[in-house]
Amino acid sequence: MSPTQIVLAQAAESANINAGLAAIGYGLGAIGSAIGVGMIWSAVINGAARQPEAQGALMGIAWTTFVLVELLALIGLVVFFIASAS
Repeated sequence: MSPTQIVLAQAAESANINAGLAAIGYGLGAIGSAIGVGMIWSAVINGAARQPEAQGALMGIAWTTFVLVELLALIGLVVFFIASAS
């Protein structure tokens, strides 16, 4: 191992994240994903209202982007549990 890798490994072991700060970070991440989901579905509703025959294509895109946004929220939840456990 190089000296830089050793220093980084030691810093990672000694990192102590406050559980309260982790909770605030996850809360901000959850708010961001909630806003994203709201924007996705409002765009689908507006698009389907303007052009009803495109509803099938819009729903496919909407579910794909919904899954991506919720995946980011789940990653934030996992990071919160990792940070609060250490």
